[in-house]
Amino acid sequence: MTAPVIDRAWLRRRPAATIPHGVKTSRRARLIFAPSLLVSFLFVYVFIGITGYISLSNWKVGTSPDLSLRQPFGATYGEIVGEQRFQADYRNVIIFTAVFLVLAIVGGLVAALFIHHVAIGKSLFRTVFLLPYALSFIVTGVVWRWIFAPSTGINVFLKAIGIQNPPGWTTDPSIVGAVNSIDIGSPLKIQLGIPVALLPIIFAAAWQLVGFAMAMYLAGLASIPEEHLEAASVDGANAWQRLRHIVLPQLWPSTITCFVLLLHVALKIFDLVVAMSGSGPGFVTDVPGIYIYNYLTSRYDKASAMALILLGLTLLVVVPYLIRGYRRERKA
Repeated sequence: MTAPVIDRAWLRRRPAATIPHGVKTSRRARLIFAPSLLVSFLFVYVFIGITGYISLSNWKVGTSPDLSLRQPFGATYGEIVGEQRFQADYRNVIIFTAVFLVLAIVGGLVAALFIHHVAIGKSLFRTVFLLPYALSFIVTGVVWRWIFAPSTGINVFLKAIGIQNPPGWTTDPSIVGAVNSIDIGSPLKIQLGIPVALLPIIFAAAWQLVGFAMAMYLAGLASIPEEHLEAASVDGANAWQRLRHIVLPQLWPSTITCFVLLLHVALKIFDLVVAMSGSGPGFVTDVPGIYIYNYLTSRYDKASAMALILLGLTLLVVVPYLIRGYRRERKA
Protein backbone atom coordinates (compact mmCIF):
# COMPACT_ATOMS: atom_id res chain seq x y z
CA MET A 1 0.00 0.00 0.00
CA THR A 2 1.14 3.52 -0.77
CA ALA A 3 0.87 6.33 1.79
CA PRO A 4 -2.05 8.73 1.22
CA VAL A 5 -1.16 12.02 -0.42
CA ILE A 6 -2.17 15.12 1.60
CA ASP A 7 -3.55 18.01 -0.41
CA ARG A 8 -1.89 21.07 1.17
CA ALA A 9 -4.23 23.54 -0.53
CA TRP A 10 -7.25 21.63 0.83
CA LEU A 11 -5.70 21.73 4.32
CA ARG A 12 -5.35 25.50 4.14
CA ARG A 13 -9.02 25.92 3.15
CA ARG A 14 -10.23 23.45 5.75
CA PRO A 15 -11.15 24.70 9.28
CA ALA A 16 -8.38 24.18 11.84
CA ALA A 17 -10.58 22.00 14.01
CA THR A 18 -10.91 19.40 11.22
CA ILE A 19 -7.19 19.22 10.29
CA PRO A 20 -5.72 15.82 11.27
CA HIS A 21 -3.88 15.88 14.61
CA GLY A 22 -0.59 14.59 13.10
CA VAL A 23 -0.44 17.45 10.60
CA LYS A 24 -1.08 20.06 13.32
CA THR A 25 1.63 18.48 15.48
CA SER A 26 4.08 18.61 12.58
CA ARG A 27 3.38 22.30 12.01
CA ARG A 28 3.75 23.07 15.69
CA ALA A 29 7.06 21.21 15.85
CA ARG A 30 8.41 23.21 12.91
CA LEU A 31 7.43 26.50 14.52
CA ILE A 32 9.02 25.49 17.83
CA PHE A 33 12.32 24.33 16.35
CA ALA A 34 12.65 26.99 13.64
CA PRO A 35 14.28 29.65 15.88
CA SER A 36 16.84 27.25 17.34
CA LEU A 37 17.68 25.86 13.91
CA LEU A 38 18.11 29.38 12.56
CA VAL A 39 20.39 30.39 15.44
CA SER A 40 22.42 27.18 15.10
CA PHE A 41 22.82 27.73 11.37
CA LEU A 42 23.97 31.31 11.96
CA PHE A 43 26.39 30.74 14.83
CA VAL A 44 27.83 27.46 13.52
CA TYR A 45 27.76 27.17 9.74
CA VAL A 46 27.76 30.85 8.81
CA PHE A 47 30.63 31.57 11.21
CA ILE A 48 32.56 28.56 9.89
CA GLY A 49 32.10 29.99 6.42
CA ILE A 50 33.33 33.42 7.60
CA THR A 51 36.36 31.80 9.23
CA GLY A 52 37.09 29.95 6.00
CA TYR A 53 36.96 33.17 4.00
CA ILE A 54 39.27 34.97 6.45
CA SER A 55 41.76 32.10 6.14
CA LEU A 56 41.91 32.74 2.39
CA SER A 57 42.16 36.52 2.72
CA ASN A 58 44.98 39.02 3.35
CA TRP A 59 43.68 39.94 6.83
CA LYS A 60 46.86 39.80 8.89
CA VAL A 61 46.46 42.41 11.63
CA GLY A 62 43.25 42.96 13.57
CA THR A 63 43.43 46.76 13.37
CA SER A 64 43.58 46.84 9.56
CA PRO A 65 41.16 44.30 8.09
CA ASP A 66 41.94 43.36 4.50
CA LEU A 67 39.31 40.95 3.16
CA SER A 68 40.73 40.69 -0.35
CA LEU A 69 41.63 37.14 -1.34
CA ARG A 70 45.29 36.28 -1.00
CA GLN A 71 47.13 35.21 -4.12
CA PRO A 72 47.89 32.51 -4.97
CA PHE A 73 44.65 31.03 -3.68
CA GLY A 74 45.14 29.18 -0.37
CA ALA A 75 48.67 30.55 0.10
CA THR A 76 48.12 30.84 3.87
CA TYR A 77 47.62 27.08 4.17
CA GLY A 78 50.80 26.41 2.21
CA GLU A 79 52.67 28.85 4.44
CA ILE A 80 51.68 27.29 7.75
CA VAL A 81 52.05 23.68 6.56
CA GLY A 82 55.71 24.39 5.84
CA GLU A 83 56.36 25.85 9.30
CA GLN A 84 58.27 23.94 11.94
CA ARG A 85 55.75 25.01 14.57
CA PHE A 86 52.76 23.71 12.60
CA GLN A 87 54.42 20.35 12.03
CA ALA A 88 55.40 20.12 15.70
CA ASP A 89 51.85 21.00 16.75
CA TYR A 90 50.29 18.16 14.82
CA ARG A 91 52.97 15.69 15.83
CA ASN A 92 52.26 16.65 19.44
CA VAL A 93 48.48 16.51 19.21
CA ILE A 94 48.54 13.12 17.44
CA ILE A 95 50.96 11.64 20.01
CA PHE A 96 49.02 13.20 22.87
CA THR A 97 45.68 11.92 21.58
CA ALA A 98 46.87 8.37 20.92
CA VAL A 99 48.65 7.81 24.25
CA PHE A 100 46.05 9.73 26.27
CA LEU A 101 43.16 7.70 24.83
CA VAL A 102 44.89 4.40 25.59
CA LEU A 103 45.72 5.39 29.17
CA ALA A 104 42.32 6.93 29.94
CA ILE A 105 40.19 4.19 28.36
CA VAL A 106 42.20 1.25 29.68
CA GLY A 107 42.50 2.89 33.11
CA GLY A 108 38.76 3.61 33.17
CA LEU A 109 37.97 0.01 32.20
CA VAL A 110 40.22 -1.43 34.90
CA ALA A 111 38.79 0.94 37.52
CA ALA A 112 35.21 0.10 36.49
CA LEU A 113 35.84 -3.65 36.66
CA PHE A 114 37.43 -3.25 40.09
CA ILE A 115 34.59 -1.13 41.49
CA HIS A 116 31.90 -3.32 39.91
CA HIS A 117 33.20 -6.42 41.69
CA VAL A 118 34.36 -4.95 44.99
CA ALA A 119 32.13 -5.88 47.89
CA ILE A 120 33.02 -3.19 50.46
CA GLY A 121 33.53 0.54 49.95
CA LYS A 122 32.16 0.69 46.42
CA SER A 123 30.85 4.25 46.84
CA LEU A 124 34.15 5.40 48.35
CA PHE A 125 36.23 4.02 45.48
CA ARG A 126 33.84 5.48 42.92
CA THR A 127 34.15 8.92 44.54
CA VAL A 128 37.94 8.71 44.69
CA PHE A 129 38.21 7.93 40.98
CA LEU A 130 35.67 10.56 39.99
CA LEU A 131 37.11 13.36 42.14
CA PRO A 132 39.85 14.44 39.67
CA TYR A 133 37.19 14.91 36.96
CA ALA A 134 35.64 17.67 39.08
CA LEU A 135 38.85 19.72 38.91
CA SER A 136 39.65 22.24 36.21
CA PHE A 137 42.59 21.61 33.88
CA ILE A 138 44.31 24.70 35.29
CA VAL A 139 44.31 23.24 38.82
CA THR A 140 45.49 19.88 37.52
CA GLY A 141 48.22 21.56 35.49
CA VAL A 142 49.58 23.53 38.45
CA VAL A 143 49.78 20.41 40.64
CA TRP A 144 51.36 18.19 37.99
CA ARG A 145 53.79 20.91 36.96
CA TRP A 146 55.22 20.76 40.48
CA ILE A 147 55.28 16.95 40.44
CA PHE A 148 57.36 16.95 37.23
CA ALA A 149 59.50 20.01 38.00
CA PRO A 150 63.15 19.13 37.15
CA SER A 151 64.51 20.01 40.61
CA THR A 152 61.64 18.76 42.76
CA GLY A 153 58.80 16.30 42.65
CA ILE A 154 59.37 12.94 41.03
CA ASN A 155 63.03 13.64 40.20
CA VAL A 156 63.86 13.67 43.92
CA PHE A 157 62.58 10.09 44.12
CA LEU A 158 64.43 9.07 40.93
CA LYS A 159 67.72 10.41 42.30
CA ALA A 160 67.08 8.61 45.59
CA ILE A 161 66.92 5.25 43.79
CA GLY A 162 70.15 5.88 41.90
CA ILE A 163 69.15 7.64 38.68
CA GLN A 164 71.69 10.46 38.54
CA ASN A 165 70.43 12.26 35.43
CA PRO A 166 66.62 12.11 35.43
CA PRO A 167 64.68 13.74 32.58
CA GLY A 168 63.97 17.44 32.57
CA TRP A 169 60.35 16.57 31.80
CA THR A 170 58.48 19.69 30.61
CA THR A 171 61.78 21.45 29.90
CA ASP A 172 63.34 18.52 28.02
CA PRO A 173 63.49 19.04 24.22
CA SER A 174 64.52 15.46 23.40
CA ILE A 175 62.40 13.09 21.28
CA VAL A 176 62.05 9.44 22.28
CA GLY A 177 62.02 6.90 19.45
CA ALA A 178 62.80 9.45 16.73
CA VAL A 179 62.42 7.82 13.32
CA ASN A 180 64.14 10.52 11.27
CA SER A 181 66.73 13.25 11.38
CA ILE A 182 66.25 16.88 10.42
CA ASP A 183 67.79 17.45 7.00
CA ILE A 184 68.50 20.90 5.57
CA GLY A 185 66.13 21.65 2.72
CA SER A 186 63.72 18.86 3.66
CA PRO A 187 60.02 19.80 3.88
CA LEU A 188 59.88 17.86 7.18
CA LYS A 189 61.39 20.17 9.79
CA ILE A 190 60.77 18.12 12.94
CA GLN A 191 61.70 14.75 14.35
CA LEU A 192 58.88 12.24 14.44
CA GLY A 193 58.65 10.53 17.80
CA ILE A 194 57.42 11.05 21.35
CA PRO A 195 58.55 14.32 22.99
CA VAL A 196 59.69 13.71 26.57
CA ALA A 197 58.18 17.06 27.61
CA LEU A 198 54.75 15.89 26.44
CA LEU A 199 54.65 12.83 28.73
CA PRO A 200 53.80 14.71 31.98
CA ILE A 201 50.93 16.46 30.21
CA ILE A 202 49.61 13.13 28.93
CA PHE A 203 49.81 11.59 32.41
CA ALA A 204 48.01 14.58 33.96
CA ALA A 205 45.21 14.50 31.38
CA ALA A 206 44.75 10.73 31.73
CA TRP A 207 44.68 11.01 35.53
CA GLN A 208 41.91 13.60 35.34
CA LEU A 209 39.76 11.86 32.70
CA VAL A 210 40.08 8.24 33.83
CA GLY A 211 37.14 8.81 36.19
CA PHE A 212 34.95 9.87 33.27
CA ALA A 213 35.83 6.69 31.38
CA MET A 214 35.18 4.67 34.52
CA ALA A 215 31.67 6.14 34.84
CA MET A 216 30.92 5.23 31.21
CA TYR A 217 32.05 1.64 31.75
CA LEU A 218 30.17 1.29 35.04
CA ALA A 219 26.96 2.17 33.19
CA GLY A 220 27.82 -0.42 30.55
CA LEU A 221 28.58 -3.10 33.15
CA ALA A 222 25.26 -2.47 34.87
CA SER A 223 23.43 -3.20 31.60
CA ILE A 224 25.00 -6.65 31.09
CA PRO A 225 22.44 -9.34 32.04
CA GLU A 226 23.61 -11.53 34.91
CA GLU A 227 22.10 -14.53 33.12
CA HIS A 228 24.84 -14.36 30.48
CA LEU A 229 27.59 -14.56 33.08
CA GLU A 230 25.83 -17.29 35.03
CA ALA A 231 25.35 -19.36 31.88
CA ALA A 232 29.02 -19.00 31.03
CA SER A 233 30.00 -20.10 34.54
CA VAL A 234 27.78 -23.17 34.24
CA ASP A 235 29.51 -24.00 30.95
CA GLY A 236 32.88 -23.92 32.72
CA ALA A 237 34.18 -20.51 31.60
CA ASN A 238 36.73 -18.97 33.94
CA ALA A 239 36.92 -15.28 34.87
CA TRP A 240 39.20 -14.36 31.95
CA GLN A 241 37.00 -16.16 29.42
CA ARG A 242 33.88 -14.45 30.75
CA LEU A 243 35.62 -11.08 30.51
CA ARG A 244 36.92 -11.69 26.99
CA HIS A 245 33.89 -13.32 25.38
CA ILE A 246 30.95 -11.76 27.27
CA VAL A 247 31.86 -8.58 29.12
CA LEU A 248 34.18 -6.83 26.67
CA PRO A 249 32.00 -7.39 23.55
CA GLN A 250 28.97 -5.95 25.37
CA LEU A 251 31.05 -2.97 26.52
CA TRP A 252 31.98 -2.11 22.94
CA PRO A 253 29.30 0.63 22.59
CA SER A 254 30.58 2.23 25.80
CA THR A 255 34.13 2.08 24.42
CA ILE A 256 33.14 3.80 21.16
CA THR A 257 31.22 6.55 22.98
CA CYS A 258 34.06 7.09 25.44
CA PHE A 259 36.58 7.18 22.59
CA VAL A 260 34.70 9.87 20.66
CA LEU A 261 34.07 12.07 23.73
CA LEU A 262 37.67 11.84 24.95
CA LEU A 263 38.97 12.43 21.43
CA HIS A 264 37.11 15.73 21.46
CA VAL A 265 38.86 16.66 24.72
CA ALA A 266 42.29 15.65 23.38
CA LEU A 267 42.10 17.58 20.13
CA LYS A 268 41.05 20.84 21.79
CA ILE A 269 43.52 20.57 24.69
CA PHE A 270 44.75 24.03 25.66
CA ASP A 271 44.53 25.10 29.30
CA LEU A 272 46.34 22.07 30.72
CA VAL A 273 49.29 22.67 28.37
CA VAL A 274 49.36 26.38 29.19
CA ALA A 275 49.39 25.64 32.93
CA MET A 276 52.15 23.02 32.73
CA SER A 277 54.60 24.10 30.05
CA GLY A 278 53.28 26.43 27.36
CA SER A 279 54.82 25.88 23.92
CA GLY A 280 57.96 24.37 25.44
CA PRO A 281 61.52 24.43 24.05
CA GLY A 282 61.44 23.95 20.29
CA PHE A 283 57.61 23.70 20.39
CA VAL A 284 57.84 20.21 21.92
CA THR A 285 54.61 20.81 23.88
CA ASP A 286 52.91 23.27 21.55
CA VAL A 287 49.39 22.37 20.39
CA PRO A 288 47.00 23.87 17.80
CA GLY A 289 45.00 25.66 20.49
CA ILE A 290 48.06 27.65 21.61
CA TYR A 291 49.01 28.34 17.98
CA ILE A 292 45.55 29.81 17.28
CA TYR A 293 45.61 31.86 20.49
CA ASN A 294 49.05 33.32 19.75
CA TYR A 295 48.11 34.45 16.23
CA LEU A 296 44.67 35.87 17.05
CA THR A 297 46.15 39.34 17.56
CA SER A 298 48.65 39.37 14.70
CA ARG A 299 47.66 37.02 11.87
CA TYR A 300 43.93 36.47 11.57
CA ASP A 301 44.42 34.49 8.37
CA LYS A 302 46.84 32.00 9.98
CA ALA A 303 44.71 31.60 13.12
CA SER A 304 41.61 30.96 11.00
CA ALA A 305 43.44 28.47 8.76
CA MET A 306 44.73 26.51 11.76
CA ALA A 307 41.23 26.47 13.27
CA LEU A 308 39.78 24.99 10.08
CA ILE A 309 42.54 22.39 9.84
CA LEU A 310 41.81 21.37 13.43
CA LEU A 311 38.09 21.20 12.59
CA GLY A 312 38.86 18.95 9.64
CA LEU A 313 40.96 16.65 11.82
CA THR A 314 38.07 16.35 14.26
CA LEU A 315 35.54 15.64 11.52
CA LEU A 316 37.69 12.77 10.20
CA VAL A 317 36.68 10.82 13.30
CA VAL A 318 33.35 12.35 14.33
CA VAL A 319 31.62 12.10 10.93
CA PRO A 320 32.15 8.31 10.53
CA TYR A 321 30.86 7.88 14.10
CA LEU A 322 27.70 9.88 13.31
CA ILE A 323 27.15 7.99 10.04
CA ARG A 324 27.51 4.69 11.86
CA GLY A 325 24.97 5.76 14.48
CA TYR A 326 22.54 6.98 11.81
CA ARG A 327 22.74 3.67 9.94
CA ARG A 328 22.13 1.71 13.14
CA GLU A 329 19.05 3.80 13.87
CA ARG A 330 17.69 3.19 10.37
CA LYS A 331 18.22 -0.55 10.70
CA ALA A 332 16.48 -0.54 14.09
